[in-house]
Amino acid sequence: MSRAEPRAGAADDGGAGARAGAPEVDPAEAVAPPDGAPPTAAGDVPPAAVAAGRPLWPLWSLGIFRSELVTTFRRWRTLTLLGVLAAVPVLIGIAIRIETADGGRVGDGGGQGPAFLTQITNNGLFLVFAALAATLPVFLPMAVGVVAGDAIAGEANSGTLRYLLVAPAGRTRLLLAKYTAALAFCLAATLAVAVSALAAGALLFPVGDVTTISGTRISFGEGLLRALLIALLVAASLTGLAALGLFVSTVTGSGVAAMATTVGLVVTAQILNTIPQLDAVHPYLFPHYWLSFADVLREPVLWDDVLRNLGLQGVYTAVFGSAAWARFSTKDVTA
Repeated sequence: MSRAEPRAGAADDGGAGARAGAPEVDPAEAVAPPDGAPPTAAGDVPPAAVAAGRPLWPLWSLGIFRSELVTTFRRWRTLTLLGVLAAVPVLIGIAIRIETADGGRVGDGGGQGPAFLTQITNNGLFLVFAALAATLPVFLPMAVGVVAGDAIAGEANSGTLRYLLVAPAGRTRLLLAKYTAALAFCLAATLAVAVSALAAGALLFPVGDVTTISGTRISFGEGLLRALLIALLVAASLTGLAALGLFVSTVTGSGVAAMATTVGLVVTAQILNTIPQLDAVHPYLFPHYWLSFADVLREPVLWDDVLRNLGLQGVYTAVFGSAAWARFSTKDVTA
């Protein structure tokens, strides 16, 4: 058996063996083809594996995606971020419960952003909307920035990136797996906030029919469906940031630097979005339409800004995803 065949089998778990402490081998030696066969570049399909007739593409793709998801969500840092995000709605609910215990009111109602707080005492479902509005500007983007920024740079910094590339997965599929894991975290983080808020709202406040921003009433079931739609829209709002963080992660070999840069870009974009003199630039900043999800609670739903937000995130994903691929596909990986 040639030395290339064991490396092909290792790809079925997406390079998980390399992360688990596989013995150090020279990358060029690990992908060496049999005598007389043409040389094989790191990340290409070994000729011996092709000759064996194995269904490589599906297994490699599923293996590397599964490995990245498991690796991402097994990290204590990821679990800690999800725990902190889930705690935010509980703290908001308890604070409002204490403040309104004597019959007082919370803030002034405007129907958007933190103004959802004024409706929580009447219907606990509004805690979902208030929690998402409170975490979207800062907490959710920072968490996503940490995960996406560490995707490639963290592997390079720990010395495991070259072993992942030795496995016949290919740089493009590895990058797609990293981005898929980042998207999965976007969804998991958003659902952590939404589910925690729904549970806390149901325990601390009454629930029932929902009064929309337009003043009409919808059933509690329809309100739940709109809450789910809003959670998905919030997760989709973070996809552009995830692509931006992934690009930053391919530029530097330091995980800390990549995370700090991504979070810094989030803060900068948020500040620029509040400066009136830059009004012409605002529609092109990725956080500009983040709170457009409030329009889902109108009757009828206003889709204009929601669709603009989705389109803008798609543009950021395409631009920075392509930039990340261009950078990573030509990057000289030495660690």
